[in-house]
Amino acid sequence: MPDVRLASSQGKWILFTTVLGSSMALLDSTVVNVALPRIGRDLDADLAALQWTVNAYMLTLAGLILLGGSLGDTYGRRKIFVMGVVWFAVASLLCGLAPNAEVLIAARALQGVGGALLTPGSLALIQASFHADDRGRAVGLWSGFGGIGAAVGPFVGGWLVDGPGWRFIFLLNVPLALVCVPVALRHVPESADGRKHGRFDVLGATLGALSLALVTYALIEATEGSLVVAVTAVAGVAAGVAFVYVEKRRPDPMMPLDIFRSRQFTAVNLVTLCVYAAFGGFFFLAVIQLQVVSGYSALAAGTALLPATVLMLLFSARSGELGERIGPRIPLTVGPLLCAAGMLLMLRVGQDASYLADVLPALLVLGLGMVTLVAPLTATVLASVDTARAGLASGINNAAARAAGLVAVAALPLLAGMGPEAYRAPAAFDEAFGRAMVVCAAVLVVGAALAFTFVRRLPPGCERPECRRHGNVTSPPLERPGRG
Repeated sequence: MPDVRLASSQGKWILFTTVLGSSMALLDSTVVNVALPRIGRDLDADLAALQWTVNAYMLTLAGLILLGGSLGDTYGRRKIFVMGVVWFAVASLLCGLAPNAEVLIAARALQGVGGALLTPGSLALIQASFHADDRGRAVGLWSGFGGIGAAVGPFVGGWLVDGPGWRFIFLLNVPLALVCVPVALRHVPESADGRKHGRFDVLGATLGALSLALVTYALIEATEGSLVVAVTAVAGVAAGVAFVYVEKRRPDPMMPLDIFRSRQFTAVNLVTLCVYAAFGGFFFLAVIQLQVVSGYSALAAGTALLPATVLMLLFSARSGELGERIGPRIPLTVGPLLCAAGMLLMLRVGQDASYLADVLPALLVLGLGMVTLVAPLTATVLASVDTARAGLASGINNAAARAAGLVAVAALPLLAGMGPEAYRAPAAFDEAFGRAMVVCAAVLVVGAALAFTFVRRLPPGCERPECRRHGNVTSPPLERPGRG
């Protein structure tokens, strides 16, 4: 039984290293967006290359995050966590030294692999190390400090881009890893799940990632209209069908399809796809709009988005409590509608936009919408399946959110009519950005309609989230099984 107490020296070191490790992956999922215009200019990259700079990371992270959690449970959570941190740091070094866009994209894909190993491992280490009486508080501190990291990230990223340069947003991970790894090896006890048998659904993970990669490529390159793009799109759909077939027939699938027999679970994941597709597209394009069209520096653009994250960090726990009292249907309906209103308010953000009059109102409304929906969404996911499958349900929901953001970053510029050089032409980008915000708002309205139609009140005594404070705008909090 885990027996480390939070007040002990070892307990503080465990909390420190897990927060530090998870923050590396969390920061890179948000900070890179701030640097995109500068990366494009320095590497002479077109819009498609910038899309791949974001999507290469999300692709491997979304495709492998479930597998990463299983590897830790079987071979040792500390071992896989440390491996993930080292992998992530080496890939970050390659990103920082990349001589061209192609090398940067490949290194970002490697970063996602490291993120898939360390992200579930950080919370799993807390679950496996702390005494039951301290575990809830440890998880709360872990999620709270992680939220602070998410809030500070865009500010730090903007400062680095405007100061020493965009390469340092990647190189910063190297000294962080040099601190994290020795602390983990010295102070974090090893743990594993003795019930695990060492068989992994590698084929399922490969097919899932391949399907996402092929579909993403087809969407990004669709403006070319070539035979290769058409063949890639068909192959991506075929890989997705093969993934479903494999998951249905395997005795130990990565994503058991019978979990979707719960109408509530299926409905909430559909809402998740809509919500996080809109969020992914918004945070990809908004920082470019602020820099290219409104004339903001990278630091100003990163700081401009802070209100949404800060609101989530401050009020997500209270929103979860409200959802417990009134049920999830209203928050999951009202939340996306508020977010849609916030994105429509972004239509006012154009050339020489005033932060107080134009940007801040949109971010406040968007942040209120995110606060309203994120905690009830997580609670509903956990409550819609058996307690023993809560960790699996959370992992699937988290992967679905990341996959939705991945597809949105690929598809939204296409739907908005952005050409390869759009981010170099302020007037053209501004016009396309307006169309993109309307698309995002429409997707959020669809999510609200799904929630209103299919989400029902939670049964009494159901599973509740442990990560009540949440500041990540790219995915819902990741919960782990084996709680209590």
